[in-house]
Amino acid sequence: MNRAQTQRLLWRSAFFVLFVLAPPLDIFRFDLTQNHFILFGMPWTLGLDAFINGEIGPTQAALNLILRGFLPVLLVGGTLLWTAWRYGRLYCGWLCPHFSVVERINGYMRRASGKPSLWEARPLPARQPDGSQLPRSPRYWFVTVLAAAGFALLWAVVLLTYLLPPAEIWGNLFSMQLTRNQSLFIGVATALLVIEFTLARHLFCRFGCRYAFVENQAQMDIRNVVIGQQGRDMQVDIDACV
Repeated sequence: MNRAQTQRLLWRSAFFVLFVLAPPLDIFRFDLTQNHFILFGMPWTLGLDAFINGEIGPTQAALNLILRGFLPVLLVGGTLLWTAWRYGRLYCGWLCPHFSVVERINGYMRRASGKPSLWEARPLPARQPDGSQLPRSPRYWFVTVLAAAGFALLWAVVLLTYLLPPAEIWGNLFSMQLTRNQSLFIGVATALLVIEFTLARHLFCRFGCRYAFVENQAQMDIRNVVIGQQGRDMQVDIDACV
């Protein structure tokens, strides 16, 4: 593993940890119990409650809507589009927590069958670009299924913490006292994610990811992520992810 690949692994691992810890740390989440976003521990609302209560006028309410609603969306969307235009699929290749799972399961499945996906027509060559051999063993099917199930369960719980108080969800989970709705959400989401991670993880990146959709609409080049300063010679092929 060269320096650029090591850096990429560290970046995507760190971002995956951030994805998991963002709700418990109140970095970012939407709290259904309070019906507003929480950003860096502070409530993020549109400021319309004051208008409903008659405390501010229509002009101030419209200004709040622009400054707290439309402007942040435009800034985030514009930043993502500019980053994609300037650096290619930087988010997908270096940060995306879903693509981190995709690549991990790809690796296990390739060790099990020689193919990164069940839908590949033929196995990839066992010889790696550096000349080493990638051994194959049916035993890796167990690792593949275990990884898909483990990531699916983790994702289901994390997604729920983006909507409900994380302390309540994790506390109920560890004490095995989840409510009926919490158990139903985690169970259904885990089952769906197991199917997606096992059979359709590349299809989600191609058809389900809104970020990729926006890039397609903007007619951007989304075939490769350039990694490192010597990107002309080192590219991470993510054809399966688009």
